Amino acid sequence: MNFLLPKRKLIGCTCFIYTLKNRLLLKSCKHFTSVSFNFIGLSSKNRLYSANVSSVNYGDYPFNLIRRMSDQASTSSGGGAQNPNRLGLEKSPYLLQHAYNPVEWYPWGNEAFEKAKKENKIIFLSVGYSTCHWCHVMEKESFENAAVAEVMNKNFICVKVDREERPDVDKMYMSFVQRTTGSGGWPMSVFITPDLEPLFGGTYFPPEDKYGRVGFKSILTLIAKQWGEQHSILSSEAKSSVTALKHMSIFKLSAFPEAQVPGFEAARKCLLQFSKSYEKEYGGFSTAPKFPQPSIFEFMFHMYSKDRASEQGKACLNMSLHTLRRMAYGGIHDHVNTGFARYSVDGKWHVPHFEKMLYDQGQLTAAYTDAYVITRDDFFSDIVKDILNYVSRDLSHDLGGFYGAEDADSYPFEGAPHKQEGAFCVWEYNEINNLLDDKTDDVSHAEVFCYHYSVKKNGNVNPGSDPHGELKNKNVLAAFGTYEDTASKFKIPIPKLKEILEKCHNILYEERQKRPKPHVDTKIVTSWNGLMISGFAKAAFALNSERYLERAVLAANFIKKYIYSPKSKTLLRCSYRAEDGGVCQTGTPINGFVDDYAFLIRGILDLYEATLDSSWLEWCEILQDQQDRLFWDSTNFGYFTSPEGDSSILIREKEDQDGAEPCGNSVAVSNLIRLSAYLNRPDYREKARGTLAAFSERLREIPFALPLMTSALMHYGESLPQVFIVGPLEDPNTKALLDVVRSNYLPGRLLAVLDGPSGGARLLYSKHEALERMTMIRGQPTAYVCRNFTCSLPVTDAEALASALQAEADMKSSK
Repeated sequence: MNFLLPKRKLIGCTCFIYTLKNRLLLKSCKHFTSVSFNFIGLSSKNRLYSANVSSVNYGDYPFNLIRRMSDQASTSSGGGAQNPNRLGLEKSPYLLQHAYNPVEWYPWGNEAFEKAKKENKIIFLSVGYSTCHWCHVMEKESFENAAVAEVMNKNFICVKVDREERPDVDKMYMSFVQRTTGSGGWPMSVFITPDLEPLFGGTYFPPEDKYGRVGFKSILTLIAKQWGEQHSILSSEAKSSVTALKHMSIFKLSAFPEAQVPGFEAARKCLLQFSKSYEKEYGGFSTAPKFPQPSIFEFMFHMYSKDRASEQGKACLNMSLHTLRRMAYGGIHDHVNTGFARYSVDGKWHVPHFEKMLYDQGQLTAAYTDAYVITRDDFFSDIVKDILNYVSRDLSHDLGGFYGAEDADSYPFEGAPHKQEGAFCVWEYNEINNLLDDKTDDVSHAEVFCYHYSVKKNGNVNPGSDPHGELKNKNVLAAFGTYEDTASKFKIPIPKLKEILEKCHNILYEERQKRPKPHVDTKIVTSWNGLMISGFAKAAFALNSERYLERAVLAANFIKKYIYSPKSKTLLRCSYRAEDGGVCQTGTPINGFVDDYAFLIRGILDLYEATLDSSWLEWCEILQDQQDRLFWDSTNFGYFTSPEGDSSILIREKEDQDGAEPCGNSVAVSNLIRLSAYLNRPDYREKARGTLAAFSERLREIPFALPLMTSALMHYGESLPQVFIVGPLEDPNTKALLDVVRSNYLPGRLLAVLDGPSGGARLLYSKHEALERMTMIRGQPTAYVCRNFTCSLPVTDAEALASALQAEADMKSSK
């Protein structure tokens, strides 16, 4: 069954679509192949009903561009509860934000499930996270509203989930919402039966009926009424929906052991798809809103390395560098407090969604580090330092873990009644001119600053990017030109310009510290910490920074001490900052998911290459073996998101898209290939093959959904380059050879310093007999450049090693 969409453009993520005549229609769902799917909706007479949808076309990948809008004019008609609800006992900052709602919230768990069964009530599931702007909006409008809470408490068992704690719950019900509405986002609102089967879902709902949209109170009332009148019918339909979702989760991948691993044509197709979506003026691979998508840069740089001198190779490099530059100049980059926001709402990287996520900082650090290694342009290394400064200062626990995120919303001034998005970050014209009253050689700092960052008297934010007027007369700092443009305008050298801007940044930074600060989610998520460890480790190696290396080691040791159990060899999903500044856990800790293992293994692998201490490789092997035991699908291959045994998870899914975070399966393939080569574990390479085979249809048809896995596919198709340096690590000549390696971009490169079977590389010696044949030449530290232990002539000086690595890169390009 298909329905026509209204011609009028509607923005939102609810399941309700209205025609101009205000008749409710079902929004068409997409890409169910030939599988039928039961959808629960509201009829034009406001009756809950089900419709069978089959053979419709489900959305283009990737699904990361989500449009959301709220009617924020509504205000709360009731205050918060005097005493905390059950969420007051939780550790998640997001759940604690809702602890004083008048809604009788339950955390996800048996207490809520049993009560729903006992009272035969629908569960209203609300999923979000603590730095989510629209989650705050729906809380203020509906969950803090006593009248709305009364309806919720009377008719439903209300459950709150932090999607960052329980990505498996989020993924399961988000699949339902996306497949029944064609879009998704947070807050996610799903009505589920006492058996946890989804009936009806959407995202943000306004509190009242208005502007042609059904309000949350109406939805609550209608669904409660229909459940009371025909719950057996609805329950049956919900079971059918779960059956269809299970069917699709199995067959959306190749799922055949005999499936063949795609060849290099998948990479060519991936590049073609990204080239078509590339936006030339401001960079990026989409229209507005624009997301960074760091996994694309890793793929593009890898493609560049395959054929550096060709037009295709140059195009890959130029697309990536141009995008990274425009992002760094844009408003998505916080020029004063440093770090990057989640995305920009416009196509110019100008007006951001102001929240800052740890996973973005980690991935972007790696991307800008790669850009620096390739170009040796300090512009990119400066951005690396900028990001790591932000994370070290604002997202770091004293004991070493990294916090999850910084909120988009904050109070515009002390004592303000409401928070506003971006209040901590934006500036008025007069404010800047009053603060920046200095001059250098008769050049006004304020004039230089305002010109460079496009500061206007009446603000520089387009009203179309500010639907609620929160940024009126405000300026988001963004440079639409370059340093060269501004230097030319004021006839000053670029170093002098940068000196002036740095002074201005420092003054504005001090001023911003006087403002009410945004909330920081102090949850320490294992997977995100893995990405950040990787960022610090890669930067430490490329920039030869002991400080960054020490920070990466501190974070890795934090995970080992507080989140990893050496006895069971398992990871937890997260830990929390205690009230006394220490570390604490929930009463029932959440076990780690596949992303926690895969991302951490990647980070520890990068940490090994930065420290050259093989004890980190030993831990990687332990973690990889545990990941295989917990998540590997021995029937259809690849890795499930969640471990087996949780009865509340009706569908064990496999993530199949590199989005804001990379796909756990993509990272796992890359890890398996690297570890197989380091540890001589052919079983790891076989699991990489199985995963690539399971995803082979996706890689052949829409590889741009999996750029990181496509990059790993290229590594799978060839033996990885190996650089072995024989000699004491503390020897200056060894360090000189390492300096050559750190200045060369060779994706997939394996690195080891061999100091004898009893030294720091003892693990590698125990795995590879060939290493014992590698010796120093004439007593000098010696480098061997190899593939599968077939090596070029050994070299002892830096210039010769540089030539050998260049020859290796040229050979790779010629294939």
